[in-house]
Amino acid sequence: MDDDRTTIQELKDEIKEFCDERDWGKYHSAKELSIGMITESAELIDHFRFKSDNEADEILADEKKRKEVNEELSDVLYFVLRFAQKYKIDLAHELREKMKKNSQKYPLDKAKGSNKKYNEL
Repeated sequence: MDDDRTTIQELKDEIKEFCDERDWGKYHSAKELSIGMITESAELIDHFRFKSDNEADEILADEKKRKEVNEELSDVLYFVLRFAQKYKIDLAHELREKMKKNSQKYPLDKAKGSNKKYNEL
């Protein structure tokens, strides 16, 4: 599906079908999927390493470079979704729960406009 309104579950289902067709489940342990997330995240950050904010903006403004960044970000998402699909994690629910915790750790009156960690506020 090529639609911003695609649900997380639909993406997980697409990934499951893709992996099942290729018999890749045996390679997708929690450890291997976690490693995949880190590997792809490193490939994403490689585009921005040692770049200024302006240089990063220029990368994202360049069609070819942005496409490369988009592909790396999609690779990260693939591993996140595959992990969630395989281990039956409801990402929407878990993200909402995490945001509730973050709201408590980072109350507006202390955190607004600050990039300090919760224990530094």
